[in-house]
Amino acid sequence: MNRLWVRLTLALVAITLLSVSGVAMLAQLTAANQLNVFVERQRHITQQGIIDELAAFYAETGSWDGVGNEVIAQFLPSTPRRQPPPGQRPNGPPPNRTSYAIANANGKVVYDDTRARIGINLPSTELSRALPITVNQQTVGYLITILPEQSLQLDAQLYFVDQLQRNLVVAAAVVSLVAVALGALISRALAKPLAQLAQTARTFSSRNLSARAQPDGTVEIAEVAHAFNDMADSLQQAEINRRNLTADIAHELRTPLSVIQGNLRAMLDGIYPLEPAEIATIYDETRLLSRLVDDLRELALAEAGQLALRPQVVDIAALAHSAIDQFTAVAENRQITLSANLPNLPTVLCDTDRTAQVLRNLIGNALRHTPSTGHIALVGAVDGAMVRLSVRDTGEGIAPDDLPHVFERFYRGDKSRTRSSGGTGLGLAIVKSLVEAMGGRIGVTSTLGQGSSFWFTLPVATHPKA
Repeated sequence: MNRLWVRLTLALVAITLLSVSGVAMLAQLTAANQLNVFVERQRHITQQGIIDELAAFYAETGSWDGVGNEVIAQFLPSTPRRQPPPGQRPNGPPPNRTSYAIANANGKVVYDDTRARIGINLPSTELSRALPITVNQQTVGYLITILPEQSLQLDAQLYFVDQLQRNLVVAAAVVSLVAVALGALISRALAKPLAQLAQTARTFSSRNLSARAQPDGTVEIAEVAHAFNDMADSLQQAEINRRNLTADIAHELRTPLSVIQGNLRAMLDGIYPLEPAEIATIYDETRLLSRLVDDLRELALAEAGQLALRPQVVDIAALAHSAIDQFTAVAENRQITLSANLPNLPTVLCDTDRTAQVLRNLIGNALRHTPSTGHIALVGAVDGAMVRLSVRDTGEGIAPDDLPHVFERFYRGDKSRTRSSGGTGLGLAIVKSLVEAMGGRIGVTSTLGQGSSFWFTLPVATHPKA
């Protein structure tokens, strides 16, 4: 009973039954009412004169004694009555003649020209079709008449109404059966895509991450299927990223731990002397491990939206010049030209320390990949409601196959680079998370052999720079 197709079927059947029942009742009431109106109209036309005479007779005598000779006889035709066989009472009106009967106010027959029902209490159905006789606005009796032709018409009309009722019942039963069959088919067709979606969800939850729903059925169900597939894609990608991250962390930790373990074992075996230089090598590896752990923690907080930020109105041009100044000495030693083009930039809303961290990372990466006599430029511009900063270098550039992956964790375009020359491989991933956490965007364009341009945007502050 709790299945969707069952409920839809029951709803369709209920609506059909209510509709058919309503139409049947309305048709029956209308037919019966029209029949009664027709019969009453015929009686009224036929008996208009006799009712007045009967009312006058009762008003004068106060009873119905002698009503047959005094009143009814005036309206009876002169056709002689056929006498019944000996020993039998008349049981109906003479052929081709109107029959009259009178009942008192209580419905008891006090006069019947056929003498068949004198003393009988009329049933309520027949009494309701009789014409009331009123005196001084009080009902003193009822007139019952049956015309020869009218009797046949009345029987035919009653038969018609009875047949109409039966036909309506049969029609209601047939329509209900058809409604049940069609309702079941339609409901099953509507519910089938949902059942398939549920089965796909169960398959997906059993660790089959490649399971996808078929967007069949109505538009709404198809939208649910598309939403499920989008969610499944995201979860599958998240699972792939989780596995890759675990493998990358294990790979990144293995090398420094192997160095530390190997050097310590060599010292314990007497191969390496216990001297400050050897201890310094082990210490450098521990610093690398500490840096890797710190970067991982910072990246996890940034991606989870839990990194503490202190947004404020910042003079981005001054902050960019400060970041450049930190690398001026390194650039001069490597004979690299370091310049800035930051014309009339508005203030931005950002975290000062995190923005400086982004600039240091991008400028430091540019210095590592730019050869001597190369050039690095920090360019700023207004882009709508954002300020766009670009770090452009004339280095070796990034291969097209590597370009979509530069912001991924532990990704290195040059597979031969080591941690000492290339860092932990988390810098750009952290930068991306920081920029997005401050409401900006980040990207890169590059041409192999000509250089790269890393850019990011930050929202302009709502009030101008002081």
